[in-house]
Amino acid sequence: MVEKFNELVNFNNIGMRKRNYYKKREFIPDYQYGRIDVSRFISYLMKGGKKTTAEKILFKTFDLIKNQTKTDPIKVFEKALENASPLQEVVSRRIGGANYQIPRDIRPERKFFLVCHWIINAAKTKKGKPMAEKLAEELIAASKNEGAAIKKKQDTHRMAEANRAFASFLRTR
Repeated sequence: MVEKFNELVNFNNIGMRKRNYYKKREFIPDYQYGRIDVSRFISYLMKGGKKTTAEKILFKTFDLIKNQTKTDPIKVFEKALENASPLQEVVSRRIGGANYQIPRDIRPERKFFLVCHWIINAAKTKKGKPMAEKLAEELIAASKNEGAAIKKKQDTHRMAEANRAFASFLRTR
């Protein structure tokens, strides 16, 4: 009886699945502009799985940017991401009973993640306007090297510069 059960279930193939950390995720471009960075920004903007709402907000933002600046909104978007992208960040390490903030360079994927979140959070903190307008203002400001996302980048760089003496503590894996 037990042997038949083992044959039916085939316990040899049951096991924990291991996640493949080395495989990069492939992203699908958005339908309007055909760009992967816009698609990823929409994903970060999305709340509660409401992707169409996030798409509407971002595309309305691009329309507002086009009307206000009379330039291509994708160029403004790219410039804003480029200007607000950090080069270094600090990571906390415990060494000899003390915690040190150690500066390190940032991978391109993390750069994009940070800049998107900084821009979105800066837009969210503003009050009294629809999200599309707040996001448009923040993207335009970031493309001109102004705004809260740029301030966040400068604070991060200032922190990394202040702790540059601890850079030798950084372990390489």
